[in-house]
Amino acid sequence: MSTAVKGASAAAAGIAALAAVAFVRTTTHEDIPASPFPAVGVLMANGEHWCTASVVDSPKGNVVATAAHCVAPEGADGQPGELAHDGLAIGELSFAPAFSGSSGSHPLGLWKVRAIHVDERWTRWGEDTADYAFLTVEPDEDGRSLQDAVGGRGEAPIPDWTSGYQRDVTVVGYPESDHNPENKPVSCTTRTDHDEDEPDMLYISCAGFWTGTSGSPWVADRGGPGLPGRLIGVLSGGDTDVDSTAALFDGRAKALYEKAAHG
Repeated sequence: MSTAVKGASAAAAGIAALAAVAFVRTTTHEDIPASPFPAVGVLMANGEHWCTASVVDSPKGNVVATAAHCVAPEGADGQPGELAHDGLAIGELSFAPAFSGSSGSHPLGLWKVRAIHVDERWTRWGEDTADYAFLTVEPDEDGRSLQDAVGGRGEAPIPDWTSGYQRDVTVVGYPESDHNPENKPVSCTTRTDHDEDEPDMLYISCAGFWTGTSGSPWVADRGGPGLPGRLIGVLSGGDTDVDSTAALFDGRAKALYEKAAHG
């Protein structure tokens, strides 16, 4: 199958802005139920639902994982691309963990992206097996880290750089509002395997992963609160809402993560 992306909402457009920006404090909504996946949320571009992303365990608590095509144009023939896959500029990026509600609330705040880290195999050659990215986010105005805000080490999955292709995983994503007006995450627990058409990619079959779910974490060994599991990849694409693929994390992914974690 082709790895057609499931990322950006067409509502998001603008000039890419990756410089440091301040944390935006939002009102906590007391009536919003606790999310079963507080580390997972919506990656916003210019304030609009763009993709899905997840907090990853890190020393400073400031790292988010998502798909490369969500944050950097796809390159070709050794040359960088200019726009996102849907022809739009990517825009100013921020992350809303535990995003929810018909109006799109930010119960755990809206966290601004300071820097992105993407493999040049994606930005120059558009290789599907490099369709992952790690983002460094700003602390809030009180100096609190994003990871602390979502529940600390008990909620953020630990990255796994040496996973095999056959794992039991929980995948969590946020479809865009056309298929998900309440902005609720969809999840599926299933077993991964090699993709038939691209054996170097992971594959799952789970319904409901529409546009907007690109970047969704694929977490092995998740055991619920306090047992966040191990992140082995993020959703890259798929031909339908049922068929989804991911690039398996490896040593190159680890190098990007370490740059983000120390940024």
